[in-house]
Amino acid sequence: MVATSKTQLNNNYLDMSVKIDEKKIEEFLTRGVEAIYPDVEALRKLLMSGKRIRAYQGFDPTGPYLHVGHAMGIRALRLLQDLGHEVIFLVGDFTAMVGDPDKDSTRDMLTEEQIEKNMAGWKEQAAQLIDFSGENPVQFRRNSEWLSDVKLVEVLKMMSKTTLQRTMERDLFDRRLKASDPIRLHEIVYPIMQGYDGVAMGVDMEIGGADQTFNMLTGRILSKAYLNKEKFVRANRMMNAPDARTMSKTKGNGINLSDRPEDMYGKAMSYSDEEILNGLEFLTEVPMGDIGAIKKAMEKGENPMQYKKLMAFEIVKMIKGEASARQAEEHFSTVISSKEKPTDIPEIKPTNYDVITVLIESKITSSKSEARQVIQQGGVKLNDQKVDSFDTEVKPGDVLQKGSRFFVKVI
Repeated sequence: MVATSKTQLNNNYLDMSVKIDEKKIEEFLTRGVEAIYPDVEALRKLLMSGKRIRAYQGFDPTGPYLHVGHAMGIRALRLLQDLGHEVIFLVGDFTAMVGDPDKDSTRDMLTEEQIEKNMAGWKEQAAQLIDFSGENPVQFRRNSEWLSDVKLVEVLKMMSKTTLQRTMERDLFDRRLKASDPIRLHEIVYPIMQGYDGVAMGVDMEIGGADQTFNMLTGRILSKAYLNKEKFVRANRMMNAPDARTMSKTKGNGINLSDRPEDMYGKAMSYSDEEILNGLEFLTEVPMGDIGAIKKAMEKGENPMQYKKLMAFEIVKMIKGEASARQAEEHFSTVISSKEKPTDIPEIKPTNYDVITVLIESKITSSKSEARQVIQQGGVKLNDQKVDSFDTEVKPGDVLQKGSRFFVKVI
């Protein structure tokens, strides 16, 4: 089951002309790129040839928010879309049931209901950066289209294309083996399932974070075995969340594409100074020449605050537009810097009037554990008074605050 009518090229796309824009192609090949397989020159030659290629990036709906780390790949897809190539935004609704193996422990398998809830707003979030309409629309697809129909005999054929030795070379498996942590058999199949996506869609290229390199290269093996064709891989460099941990849908600790502009700006301002240059390169559209000049200026001792503000502004501008970025900048200046309360505090009517429920349902925190941790650390206030109990009750008219940036009014 390599190809079905669902995976064939739309004939309307065949007549579209491909643009050869050397500047955009060079940006695609270099900006925020960790590595290109098999090599950058081969991909440059392909993109400069004028041949129309089919490229995709997959996103497993293990959490409800796409974040700015995902935006790096989505912007790369947009570059290809602008050049006239066929682009696919793939939701890994089937692979999400398994979950990409974690370095520490086996992930819980998600239900179909959890997956549908997680991905409910994804198209709207991604549409801030790519175009799902127009002359060359990005396709929004799910890998359950083909994986849900794969029979056991086909799974065995897929598994025969690679080896256990190669699979166990993956660093997270090696780490868990050494720590005597269990590795479930379904986790070993995950890279093969992801790799088969490219086969089913007949793609020429896959884009993804550097943490996905092993899975993407497994896809190269399967493309050669099934289709006798090369599949290029662009692995993006990784940007940590403001809390210095890996940005994660599951943790909800990133700058999310669904965040309000003010929250995006505030989160960006909480990055350390050491992350400014990476943030400008990975998360904004500031020209690389300007970023080089900023690097030299900071090396000479200039205060990095102005450049952090530029980074925050440009992140919001890229996703929400310039007007929203201006408002977010003003909000940070008047509310955060001067310690004033905002005049536009969002309101919530919670299902229960306890502090934990309000923190979660207002999306100020992403989980009960995070809410409890923030309260323990003294980071939550109710009507300007520090909350010190998980059982604190709130009432209509109360204002709940986390840190200096997150407010919600209970109604």
